[in-house]
Amino acid sequence: MEVKGAAIITVPLFIKDRFGEGGLSQWVNALTPEARKVYPASVLVSSWYPLKEFLIEPIRKMCDLFYAGDLKGARESGRFSADYSLKGIYKIFVKLGSPEFMLRRAGTILPIYYTPSEMKVVECRKGQGIMQITKFQNMDQALEIRIAGWMERAIEISGGKQPNIKITRSLTAGDPLSEFLATWK
Repeated sequence: MEVKGAAIITVPLFIKDRFGEGGLSQWVNALTPEARKVYPASVLVSSWYPLKEFLIEPIRKMCDLFYAGDLKGARESGRFSADYSLKGIYKIFVKLGSPEFMLRRAGTILPIYYTPSEMKVVECRKGQGIMQITKFQNMDQALEIRIAGWMERAIEISGGKQPNIKITRSLTAGDPLSEFLATWK
């Protein structure tokens, strides 16, 4: 599995925003030597990187350092990533419509960031959507939670109020897919 630089570039930006230069330095110093070669200054948004070494492990390290191991940090970094991408390089996904419009395109968004991957929209109606990741090798719980945070913020950016994303099935729990139930007002 590989992840696009556009997804991993947001991790050090998030850490610097929330924990300052000192927190960023602490996090970079805790990374593997391979990750330190790329973070924080050498990430290329259009390049592909190994998922585990350059996104999963750095997110888990961030959660260990700043959230006492709580994966809440993964969700918050996913929200930050949605702000970065949907107010910037991919704003077309939310510019034209509603949360329903954006969620109907979820299947095209995931493969932009992760390869090989597949996501399908099972249900999408006013106030509710169900998305399923049907192809994703070596899914990690921190990454699922980060994706849920990204979805949550994407719904807000596209006009949804009080979004809630529940992971109802999980590849990490042995299910054949990861399922996200999204609700909003």
